[in-house]
Amino acid sequence: MTTSDAVIIGAGHNGLVAAANLADAGWDVTVLEAQPHVGGAVRSAELFPGYTSDLFSAFHPLAVSSPAFRELDLESHGLRWSHAPIPFGHPSGPDDRDAVVVHPAVQDTAAHFAQYDKRDGQTWLQLVEEWNTVRAAVINTLFGPFPPVRGPASLLRALGVGGSLRYARFLLLPANRMVTELFHSEQARLAILGNAMHADIPLDAPGSGVMGYLLTMLAQDTGFPVPVGGAGALTDALVRRCEAGGVRIVTDCRATGIDVSSGKATGVRTADGGRWSARNAVIADVAAPTLYRELLPADAVPAQVLTDLEKFEWDAPVVKVNYAVGGKIPWKSTDLGRTGTVHLGADRRGMIQWMADLNTGVVPQTPFLLFGQMTTSDPSRSPDGTESAWAYTHLPRDVADRESAEVLADRIDAVLEAHAPGFGDLLVGRHLQTPADLTAADENLFAGAVNGGTSQLYQQLIFRPSPGLGRAETPVGQLFLGGASAHPGGGVHGTCGRNAARATLASHGVRGLPRRFITGKTIDLLNH
Repeated sequence: MTTSDAVIIGAGHNGLVAAANLADAGWDVTVLEAQPHVGGAVRSAELFPGYTSDLFSAFHPLAVSSPAFRELDLESHGLRWSHAPIPFGHPSGPDDRDAVVVHPAVQDTAAHFAQYDKRDGQTWLQLVEEWNTVRAAVINTLFGPFPPVRGPASLLRALGVGGSLRYARFLLLPANRMVTELFHSEQARLAILGNAMHADIPLDAPGSGVMGYLLTMLAQDTGFPVPVGGAGALTDALVRRCEAGGVRIVTDCRATGIDVSSGKATGVRTADGGRWSARNAVIADVAAPTLYRELLPADAVPAQVLTDLEKFEWDAPVVKVNYAVGGKIPWKSTDLGRTGTVHLGADRRGMIQWMADLNTGVVPQTPFLLFGQMTTSDPSRSPDGTESAWAYTHLPRDVADRESAEVLADRIDAVLEAHAPGFGDLLVGRHLQTPADLTAADENLFAGAVNGGTSQLYQQLIFRPSPGLGRAETPVGQLFLGGASAHPGGGVHGTCGRNAARATLASHGVRGLPRRFITGKTIDLLNH
């Protein structure tokens, strides 16, 4: 039996962020990873000779903006960032030869928007000016533990009471309403709508606008950066950061259970018969259903929590196609050749139809998709004059079989061919990742869900992963949830791991007394 101050289940980016934070506090930390490699959904591989492919996450505006990563200073551990000349673009249809894009310079973006409607150029300048005022408050609110305190306080100081209320209303708007209030041209509206589709919230549902707004502002602010050499370089830097603090990382070591004694987590059992004792804490970088239904003894979990988790909703399954392109992609809209992320396949009406298909169990005939040009973003990804690329879209929930994935992948190819005639002739490699493939590579991506559960309001904030468990603390003492099923959810921002580490440290000091009191009261309510 091996004993550490803390045992962390899962070496995804959240688990590694948590480990680094605990190690910085002087704790002895062991991280257990079921797979033969670390990184979870932040990994890359050479699927085709000479081409580096990101297997899951690719662009990382949240990582460069999140306090969780900034505090770790991964650049001092070898991480380097690269940018495409243009962060993202979104053609309105296959015949659009002047797709809307966001340029690196604010004035250039404003001038570009003004080509569609002069009023939209001015609106863009005002929107960015407001973002610069509220940026720190918004980031601290979104990427901190729930309930937020410092972020809203600084927002009040910046905007006043009336301004803060209007801004809060703005953030809660459905994306469709948000862009209608902001812009006059359909092209400018697409800039936010396409980014809103990075989450799984319908465009007419409250809260769908905040993701589109956030990503669009970050595109103008930080761009959509990628790690030089592949997404795996981010994980490599995290590993070096952890090892510098003495963290022990063990791969091929599947957790099968968490030991609980006197209401506290005391260690982790593994499939090889090992037991890893934890003096102070266990942090689980796993999906909430896995933690509560599979790893914990049934009698350690309040019955109401198990009942609530029966309603836990995953986000829609992902189908991803990786491409090795033997030449430059022949886009009809020339700006797209310099763009890192491209939103394709649908204008505003098309996106609404696409989401309706997903919600009614129909495999979309013309899918909306995200397309990543990785060599455009980082020239090290493939030989000169070629492109390492990928595309992904969604299947309906409960439609995750391979046959449907292959049908959808063919439709992805058709969308690309319509926007870039001759694309198929340039391919030197094509690799499909079905929902089952994603799950096999990372069990947290259950049935191809990449965000740890739906982003809709009924499963966010205090309701994530279930009502009353909106923090890293769990009903079991010394056990903390540090994966994407916890607030604030999916995305490579490290906040879930940071929140779990901070809650762990706070629970062992005087500062932790209020948290233990609040968590205790919450658990009492769940039991009644």
